[in-house]
Amino acid sequence: MADSSFDIVSKIDRQEADNALNQARKEVEQRYDFKGTDASIDWSGEAILIKANSEERAKAVLDVFQSKLIKRGISLKSLESGEPQASGKEYRITSTLKEGISSENAKKITKLIRDEGPKSVKAQIQGDELRVQSKSRDDLQEVQRMLKAADLDVDLQFVNYR
Repeated sequence: MADSSFDIVSKIDRQEADNALNQARKEVEQRYDFKGTDASIDWSGEAILIKANSEERAKAVLDVFQSKLIKRGISLKSLESGEPQASGKEYRITSTLKEGISSENAKKITKLIRDEGPKSVKAQIQGDELRVQSKSRDDLQEVQRMLKAADLDVDLQFVNYR
């Protein structure tokens, strides 16, 4: 019997992220409490730039964007936001969407699988993703349950289950 395996990845659907940003922009343009605050949210290359005339308004725009991401099925673990910074008369927040599993997070996950997972399971790092293999599919499902229950600071998806 051949080994069964699956990959652990951390990816974002860019189209869904773009849709969430566009919905947030429309809501900010239409909401009464944002009138006259010069509040805006836009892509700035790969980053997301939020601008407003006060720190509170900038945080409120970020909150609107976060709620749109959640509605679109994108985990907030993949959003990395800075603190509001004064730039002239406006406040700016720069946010980025994280993709891929960093090497230290990959090491944490493999250690967790080695220490707490079933003994027949092997995990190996392949770039910014992990491959998990075992002879038993039940053991692989147990690893998936364990990783979903673990409080990791990265959004994980399980793909290529075979």
